[in-house]
Amino acid sequence: MELSKLKIQDNSDFKLEAIKTHCTYDIDSKDEAKSQLEKNIEKMVELQDKLYADGKYGILIIFQAMDTAGKDGAIKHVMSGLNPQGTSVFNFKQPSSEDLKHHYLHRAFMHLPQRGQIQIFNRSYYEEVLVVRVHKLLKTENIPDDLVTDNIWQRRYNEINNFEKYLLDNGIIPIKIFLHISKEEQKKRLLARIDDKSKNWKFSESDIKERQHWEEYQKYYEETIANTGIKNAPWYVIPSDKKWFARLVISEIMVKTLENLKLEYPKLNEEEIKNLKKYKEELTK
Repeated sequence: MELSKLKIQDNSDFKLEAIKTHCTYDIDSKDEAKSQLEKNIEKMVELQDKLYADGKYGILIIFQAMDTAGKDGAIKHVMSGLNPQGTSVFNFKQPSSEDLKHHYLHRAFMHLPQRGQIQIFNRSYYEEVLVVRVHKLLKTENIPDDLVTDNIWQRRYNEINNFEKYLLDNGIIPIKIFLHISKEEQKKRLLARIDDKSKNWKFSESDIKERQHWEEYQKYYEETIANTGIKNAPWYVIPSDKKWFARLVISEIMVKTLENLKLEYPKLNEEEIKNLKKYKEELTK
């Protein structure tokens, strides 16, 4: 699959409308996507094993999206084969009073992956330039008044870019994914949550309230992606009206990112190899 069409990097002119939410590009059917996803999961399992054994890189997967776009489902289905010892998920919910005593990147610092680990952020510090902006929540963050200036959002873009460069310089690889759905598709999924009793628990009144800010969110997502898609930490804007396609693309991104790290199992020196032979002889006696 050609991922370059979905990869946003150093593109200040990026427009969300340039990527159609219903596109499946060269993937012709759901069955084809499912088959390829299964193959990719097998590759991911092997590559994760090498990542864990190698112990030099950490992987940080960031999922951002509008409600119902499929973040939870993607985490469940795409990451299903990964070793739970080397994988964890952190959900960025509304910050607590303790969180608000710290700088806005504090929670991210606290939950970064160890070397050899994969950490998944379900939403992330990017909420600080999205929901905080939409709902005008800066006043709740106890920031000194003289620091809340007209350029605060551009300043935060720069801070986030520097933060991610810092991660890269320390062997932590950010994979940033925006699941891009249409307003009509979101409506269908919200109605499904109401009509299907097995999905009623997923429905929240807040989904309706957030939907009322759809245009604002689209505007700020577009601006955020345009300003924070940097070298080696691009955004992937994935058409997500069809969940099966989005999940396949996520798996492709994972496989390609891990393959590019050229991961290998640690090699033993000659003395260690000799010792293995000696231990084997002892065990077989």
